[in-house]
Amino acid sequence: MTNVVITGTGLFTPEHTIDNDALVASFNAWVDAENARRAEAGIEERLAHSSSEFIVKASGIHSRHVLDAEGILDPERMRPRLRERSNDEPSIQCEMGAVAARQALEAAGVAAADIDLVIVGCSNLERPYPAVAVELQAALGAGGYAFDMNVACSSATFAIETAANAIRAGSARRALVVNPEICSAHLNFRDRDSHFIFGDACTAIVLERDDLASAEARFEILGTHLVTRFSNAIRNNAGFLNRVTDADPQAVDKLFVQEGRRVFKEVCPLVASLIGEHLGRLGFAGEDLARMWLHQANRHMNDLIARRVLGRDPSEQEAPIILDRYANTSSAGSIIAFHLHRDDLAAGDLGVICSFGAGYSAGSVVVKRV
Repeated sequence: MTNVVITGTGLFTPEHTIDNDALVASFNAWVDAENARRAEAGIEERLAHSSSEFIVKASGIHSRHVLDAEGILDPERMRPRLRERSNDEPSIQCEMGAVAARQALEAAGVAAADIDLVIVGCSNLERPYPAVAVELQAALGAGGYAFDMNVACSSATFAIETAANAIRAGSARRALVVNPEICSAHLNFRDRDSHFIFGDACTAIVLERDDLASAEARFEILGTHLVTRFSNAIRNNAGFLNRVTDADPQAVDKLFVQEGRRVFKEVCPLVASLIGEHLGRLGFAGEDLARMWLHQANRHMNDLIARRVLGRDPSEQEAPIILDRYANTSSAGSIIAFHLHRDDLAAGDLGVICSFGAGYSAGSVVVKRV
């Protein structure tokens, strides 16, 4: 069987950051204005303020990177202000992807022309077609074929399995997986329970046939395991039919909506079981893992999942957290953790890249440092 290795990763981090204090100040200013409007209209129900302490306690998040901070922090707007691109300009996601992809290619020692497959996987694509992946393929000068895919927060792990299978099947020798996440654009910054959750980022991964790889640092993909279970607990109803159903494009359900407590209760055991079963199929157990690069949505979820898999509390090194400064970057999160926290592993060390989110969906990629 053809062995597939990860030989390079890249990360695009937006220059703008918003800490919890700034986000809370904007939210509370809007709450005060909205409560004044309600009082004037004779509406008794009042909205509650947010606080930095509440955010950290609920999620572990302290700050986030975003493509635009000014629009988000304007209490009269509270959403990013991004310039619309003409058809002759690179799309925003293509630009993000190109930065991360070039880093990954350089790390792998691979020329873009030697890439046979480009997959762009993320929670939201800025247009239906042409595919951002095809645009990125052209921008990089990559060969072969390209396509977009969306499995929400699990897009990266699902794309890794797809790319690895293409390499094993012989339809590609090298593949590039890119995850351009502009999560700030689908977040309701006027919802107290979720206004702090997301940030923006883009990751990229190069996968190759092991016999073609030249990079010294490699991670062999020992196996992948995916699962989906339908649930409305995380949902976004924005779509092309909104126009013909006369739906309000600014309605709350056209943005990220979740039942947080239900998600926690249902997803944590699903993911812990997925990882445990996957390790068992490969002849390993939780205690064999040196590193867990988990989806970066919530500190409490990660701690619980790692505890169930390892059978004890994880150390900071075993289950690294990057959501404290990146927040939830959807499919990019686990790859950011992998990108930043893998160099210290020794040859033979095992790790798992795991993502989980809307769908429900979850993906496990077990790797070994070569």
